[in-house]
Amino acid sequence: MDYLDFEEPIIKLENRIEELRERSQSDGKDFLPEIRKLRQKANRLRRDIFGKLSPWQRTKLARHPMRPYTKDYIDNMTSGFMELHGDRFYGDGVSIISGFANLDGHVVMVIGQQKGRDTKEKIKRNFGMSHPEGYRKALRLMKMAEKFNRPILTLLDTPGAYPGVGAEERGQSEAIAKNLLVMSSLRVPIISVVIGEGGSGGALALGVGDRILMLENSVYSVISPEGCAAILWNNPEKVEEAASALRLTAMDLFSHGLVDEVVKEPSGGAHRKPITTASTLRRVIRRHLNELMKISSDDLVSTRRNKIRNMGYFYE
Repeated sequence: MDYLDFEEPIIKLENRIEELRERSQSDGKDFLPEIRKLRQKANRLRRDIFGKLSPWQRTKLARHPMRPYTKDYIDNMTSGFMELHGDRFYGDGVSIISGFANLDGHVVMVIGQQKGRDTKEKIKRNFGMSHPEGYRKALRLMKMAEKFNRPILTLLDTPGAYPGVGAEERGQSEAIAKNLLVMSSLRVPIISVVIGEGGSGGALALGVGDRILMLENSVYSVISPEGCAAILWNNPEKVEEAASALRLTAMDLFSHGLVDEVVKEPSGGAHRKPITTASTLRRVIRRHLNELMKISSDDLVSTRRNKIRNMGYFYE
């Protein structure tokens, strides 16, 4: 298990608990009362620390290397997943995983960004940064879902769209813009979930939904804190200030009406109990899906468009 810097006090207690457990087995001594007290202390400390995380700390948690990715949620929330490939223009765009799956009796089109777990997969998935062919593949499959009247579930987890020369030559901005346009008019329910890092247009290209959800320790912003600090202050040490200014946490966006629900994570983050997190998210998605399935196609589209148009309004 990888740990973040602010988790160090918890690590010390957990290491002490493990040490006592091993001594109990090797020496035959009963350290159970002390272990119980240390567990209670660790749980209290975890609640205290994770109950008041700063935006920058939540950003670190959203990027945690052991945090569940799209493939983990597909495996733990759905059954019968059948991956579909290719944009029919250039390539597959492997940083985006997509295909039909069964979610509690509903056949849905699942489309999500995959960062990659080890070095080999990270390189293969381009660290979750999609090329235009990935977005065009997603668009093709969203149209397929509409054709067969199947709901769409998108899982957002990317630092942003890939900014390389080849991606720009193949029409990166056009691919993203077209996804936004088409998603706003699809006549099937769309649920978008930010499961980790929702970075700029790269995430937004899959994020136009009837319901937009965020996991508790995910983030969603127009730019990374590092990029913001570089542009505004030309100073990488301003990254914590940038994270606060961006208002990128789930509760920030919920308070501004930009997301519909914040999904609770286990204490310590989704990576601590990935199956529990997936189970909680599945129940939330199912509830929203059951509600959306009762709405007519015309009302879905008009409500979705109104939702988009009203984003960003504020009063002084």
